[in-house]
Amino acid sequence: MDDMTFVLFGASGDLAKRKIYPALYNLYVEGKMPSSLSVVGLGRRPYSQEDFREIIKESLSTFSRREADPSHMEEFLESFRYFIFDAMEPQSYADLKAFIEERETEKSIPQNRLFYLSVAPSLVEPITASLQKSGITETDGWKKLIVEKPFGSDLHTARHLNAELRKAFDEEEIFRIDHYLGKPMVQNLESLIRPNPILKSLWNHDQIANVQITASETVGVGTRAGYYDKSGAIRDMVQNHLLQLVMMTALHHPEKLSAKQIEEKKSAIMEALRPVDEGNIQQDVVRGQYEEGEVDAQSVVGYQEEDGVEEGSNNDTYFAARLYIDNEYWKGIPFYIRTGKRLAQKSTRIIIEFKNEVEDEPDSEGATSNLLLIEINPNESIGLRVNLKDDGNEKFEPAYVNFTKNLDEQPEAYENLLNDAMAGNATYFAHWNEVELSWQWIQPILEAFEADDLPLHTYHAGSQGPEAAEKLLNEDGFTWWEV
Repeated sequence: MDDMTFVLFGASGDLAKRKIYPALYNLYVEGKMPSSLSVVGLGRRPYSQEDFREIIKESLSTFSRREADPSHMEEFLESFRYFIFDAMEPQSYADLKAFIEERETEKSIPQNRLFYLSVAPSLVEPITASLQKSGITETDGWKKLIVEKPFGSDLHTARHLNAELRKAFDEEEIFRIDHYLGKPMVQNLESLIRPNPILKSLWNHDQIANVQITASETVGVGTRAGYYDKSGAIRDMVQNHLLQLVMMTALHHPEKLSAKQIEEKKSAIMEALRPVDEGNIQQDVVRGQYEEGEVDAQSVVGYQEEDGVEEGSNNDTYFAARLYIDNEYWKGIPFYIRTGKRLAQKSTRIIIEFKNEVEDEPDSEGATSNLLLIEINPNESIGLRVNLKDDGNEKFEPAYVNFTKNLDEQPEAYENLLNDAMAGNATYFAHWNEVELSWQWIQPILEAFEADDLPLHTYHAGSQGPEAAEKLLNEDGFTWWEV
């Protein structure tokens, strides 16, 4: 891996503490860091270098998946320097440029610079423009930009943001981070079928009845009301995470593909995603909002009563939809997606339901559809649901076979993504074509939401969501699997 400078905007922020510092530490322990690295943490607060070190140490003790080793700590922290910075002040960029160059000279690092924007969305454009104007991005080496979601708030703003970023960085230099793509089980989807003939035989268009993708949360809006009340589930989860899971699940191919081929196939899937019929949008899309209820045996308030939520808000905290991918392999097979807050359980999973061809046969009482279950969060596992006969009453009962990975040995999503970004591997980042096509599919739904053309269904906190979401599947003879 090339020696480099890692410039972290938002070095005292929550994301840096919870994810970035622990990820860098675990990469360091595993020998996956450059031999010479300069990490420049930027923030407005007047921290000393010792203050900054204490922030990192506390981050590791609280959030790292492995216990920090004191004998390694000084060597790890030596790479870090704090720089007091105002993103809206031109002089800050001139001073930062001089500081970066000073550290590059001190550590004999070539001008390879990675910029991580862990900042509010409103700061992404001015920071990127100022990096170019100040000359910080004019290097003798390479430059890269990591951008957190949200990437725009609709199709128009996403295109505008991309055009602004492209003034300073080429497409191959922009890494749009979606932490779902860093999860090991999601990355395994690309190679799940190829080396497993038993799964390859199951992954058959003629045998699959439907695909269900769920990302449910038990938490409410919490302290994010200011952001969430303007974004809703559709912007916070659907446009990025859920549609990425759709792409990764539908990425069916018999041979190993290059990063570029994966990018092209994901874009082709989005191009084949059937547009929502604006005239019949209620038939395929459900939105909801949680009311008071009980989660984990604790009473919780409804969304309308959460701190920071506007009075009378019709923001969506739940989203479900029926999708069709009109390509040769998936044509005619419905994909059902759903996400929501304050639901009965926290889970991210993909379920492939197979056609039940024995339910009407003699001696098949109790037999139900076979399922392939791929759990992404909170555990990582692959399972099969099969029918086994109960010897006591000659009735079939569902039985489960699960293969679970040891999470203690699995890297966190940000470890995978930071390692890939530093190495220049963009396979598991959202490319512009995917982002734009995702917004194109979402845009008519956004407009329907804003025009209040869809009813806002309510559901009790701690439930499985609104009844309308169940009816979405019942119309096709299916049901959501709660396994």
